[in-house]
Parts: sequence; C-alpha cells; structure tokens
Amino acid sequence: MTYTPRPDTDLEKKAKNVMYYLKSERKIGDPSKPMSQYIAERINNSLCSLPFNDFFGEDVSLVPVPKSSLTKADTLWVPLKITEAMSKVNMGSCYPCLKRIAPVQKAAYASASQRPTAQTHFDSIDINSILPKPTKIVLIDDVITRGATMIGCASRLRSFFPEVPIKGFAVMRTMSGTSKFTKIEDPCVGTINNYSHGTFRTP
Repeated sequence: MTYTPRPDTDLEKKAKNVMYYLKSERKIGDPSKPMSQYIAERINNSLCSLPFNDFFGEDVSLVPVPKSSLTKADTLWVPLKITEAMSKVNMGSCYPCLKRIAPVQKAAYASASQRPTAQTHFDSIDINSILPKPTKIVLIDDVITRGATMIGCASRLRSFFPEVPIKGFAVMRTMSGTSKFTKIEDPCVGTINNYSHGTFRTP
C-alpha cells in the first residue's frame, strides 16, 4: 500500500487514514479484526499473485523492525503485531530479536536533512537473542519512508549472519509527492540504496 504525507484529493486522504489505522492497530472489517491480522490474512490469501510471494514461507525468519524509541512494557509495537499475525498464517516464524538501545528521531516527523541515517540506526540497534540457524530473513515494518531504518537493521543482522539472505517488507510506503501517488493498493518489489549522502528507495 502507499500514501502521501500531504494529501489533497479524497483518495489521498483515505490512504493517509489507512496509514493511521495501521499505526494504531485499529480494528476493521466485518467481523472486525486488528489491522495486523487483516493485513496478514489478506496478503496470505493472495500471496501467489503478489510480486513478493517468494519472500515468505515456513523456512523464513520474520524479524520485526524496532520502534524509533526504546521499547517499554505494554506499548504498541506495530511491526511485532504484523509479524506475529504473519506467523499465525504460516508466512514464516516470528523472531523479535532486534532491540533499540538508543532512541532516534522518527523519520515521519523530521525533514529530509534531519532524518536518522542508516549508520545511526545501525549504531542504535542491537541483537537481544540469536535466531536459530536462519536460512532466510525478512525484516517486517509497518511504514517505510526512505529505507534507512531497514538498511540499518539489515546491516546489524548481516554482522551476525553474513551468509544469510536478508530482505525487507513494509505494509505501506511513503510517496513524497502527490504526483507519485496513484492508488492505495500498489504492491511492488523495489530496492533501497545507501549512499554517502543518504538512503534512497525505488519506488
């Protein structure tokens, strides 16, 4: 799914509301269910026709991306909820092995020049438990902006598992301009590149 932070049209505003529902783990549907469960079941039911169908499977270790803040008891960690929901429908096994050891600024609330770099994310994340012999790792996030968090997490995991393939999956991606936004549901496979002057995601 996609959304634009500064919506103009009704569809763009609807997409931003979907993002809020995702971020707050709101219940939707009839019968109602948490957004994470709704997303996991919907993806799993149509996985064979999606471009990222090879990301998931019983041999995949699903690792939720840590929050930008330090995790506290009884606080909502949406990527964990999504990962647990995916695990329940056999899209992989949930391993919340990454933890934030120092808080960073949320990318959504920062200007481009103030967003944490991939290196900042790498330095502020540690592994609190070792995955049991992973063969494939997929990082799970709710919303991706430029991808610096994903690169930082992947690099931290790579330092422990240099031979294991690592991919990233986000339920929604930010489209910085309304001209780039075309529809809410727009599944794709893209790339994240990390340069000395910043991290960039395509598409």
